[in-house]
Amino acid sequence: MLSRGGRGCRQCPITLPVGDTGSRWAQWLKLVIPALWEAEAGGSQGQEIKTILVNKLSNLHLKEEKIKPDANGAVVKPSANAEKTDEEEKEDRAAQSLLNKLIRSNLVDNTNQVEVLQRDPNSPLYSVKSFEELRLKPQLLQGVYAMGFNRPSKIQENALPLMLAEPVLLCHWGWSAVAQSQLTADCNFHPLPPGLKGSSHLRLPSSWDYSPQNLIAQSQSGTGKTAAFVLAMLSQVEPANKYPQCLCLSPTYELALQTGKVIEQMGKFYPALKLAYAVRGNKLERGQKISEQIVIGTPGTVLDWCSKLKFIDPKKIKVFVLDEADVMIATQGHQDQSIRIQRMLPRNCQMLLFSATFEDSVWKFAQKVVPDPNVIKLKREEETLDTIKQYYVLCSSRDEKFQALCNLYGAITIAQAMIFCHTRKTASWLAAELSKEGHQVALLSGEMMVEQRAAVIERFREGKEKVLVTTNVCARGIDVEQVSVVINFDLPVDKDGNPDNETYLHRIGRTGRFGKRGLAVNMVDSKHSMNILNRIQEHFNKKIERLDTDDLDEIEKIAN
Repeated sequence: MLSRGGRGCRQCPITLPVGDTGSRWAQWLKLVIPALWEAEAGGSQGQEIKTILVNKLSNLHLKEEKIKPDANGAVVKPSANAEKTDEEEKEDRAAQSLLNKLIRSNLVDNTNQVEVLQRDPNSPLYSVKSFEELRLKPQLLQGVYAMGFNRPSKIQENALPLMLAEPVLLCHWGWSAVAQSQLTADCNFHPLPPGLKGSSHLRLPSSWDYSPQNLIAQSQSGTGKTAAFVLAMLSQVEPANKYPQCLCLSPTYELALQTGKVIEQMGKFYPALKLAYAVRGNKLERGQKISEQIVIGTPGTVLDWCSKLKFIDPKKIKVFVLDEADVMIATQGHQDQSIRIQRMLPRNCQMLLFSATFEDSVWKFAQKVVPDPNVIKLKREEETLDTIKQYYVLCSSRDEKFQALCNLYGAITIAQAMIFCHTRKTASWLAAELSKEGHQVALLSGEMMVEQRAAVIERFREGKEKVLVTTNVCARGIDVEQVSVVINFDLPVDKDGNPDNETYLHRIGRTGRFGKRGLAVNMVDSKHSMNILNRIQEHFNKKIERLDTDDLDEIEKIAN
């Protein structure tokens, strides 16, 4: 199944950096130049890259920087702009979502219970334990198994029967004056109100309509939700019809490309199915009509294609998917554009919306986009601290905290460790100092492109580096079985300087996973940080013991 061109089509697999900062483009050039030289002279790939570079560099002044982390997380000196805190960085949700997709090669073993709220509570609720139960077309079933899915994930068990169910037949009733002689058995199936018995006015069906099974679903990355809605789209497509029938919105070009890969993989035994990317940079001639059956793109470009440029007839769309809704509404303009697209679609179009979180803003947006929905929520289980031993170390300076860290490493065997810092500057300094001590260190920096972050995490997961130094922003969703120790070099606080209990739980939850016991060590270097620690203890109602890292015997005891 072939994809149309764009900024990153399969014929030109170079992915442009997110954002226009000099540092990102400087790093990107290091990746592109080799591909540029290797491109065939005058070939389409070489020409496309040249065009992009000329246009971009004519408006961009690249500044020489003191820090450029490489794809292997090599430790380097801190830069002048490394002072930003995690709060100032403001977590880039789209980049984080893409990172999660890149670093996960298989499904997450999710232990959360699934809660299904049907729009019709009287309708029988059922789930599936195998893909055969869904009675898929043979080509689709073949594609599912080729992707390595042996049985449905938890979200798929419940979402797929709803998404693939037949539309509900709705009858719109009206009062009609008819002669008794005109009545037939077909007209008598609706009971008359008591006041109209014997009258010549009957309530008869005035029109019929099909109402699809719309869905709002909460689902994190790695749960199989992309495969679920792709399967729903492919099941509805009529390959003989050469016009768009399914439309999928993604917040960014890069995320659209990831979904496109799943569509291509699952539909590879359906050669008649074609996919188009509605993304900025994919130029089509005005007046041209899209013949591909599935279109995936970003809201702004899709809106242009539907309204201004008329490439797509929205009235012919049968399935509308809005993916990453929480990321979508965090991007300026995307929310309004998505709503405008939805209003162009026919009433019998199936609407599917997915979001990792369900805060109020997401829920209000979902209700605007998806009428009469079925709802699937994940009942989030409380993370437990019972399997994690927690300690704190009293220090008076940054250097003392580093010395305590070295003492810890000198006394106990640590398979792999994650060390959290509050700023990029501290993380860079600490990684450099640990590297000088002979440790194999990986550094996750907010300055890295998403692909570089993914490479660092993969190396850490493979055990090529034993220590991962990071700020909280970069480390969401990392599950590494070998992590036995988590160290809070800086305690997590919010923008007002109060304890960030959720982040604390998330950080130390990186250890004590997979049924193993974990160890968390907190560095305390002031009265303020001691106050933060005390408030964290009170919140979780868990005693955090003091650890003297100058006492080797005491350190050895905590390891046993």
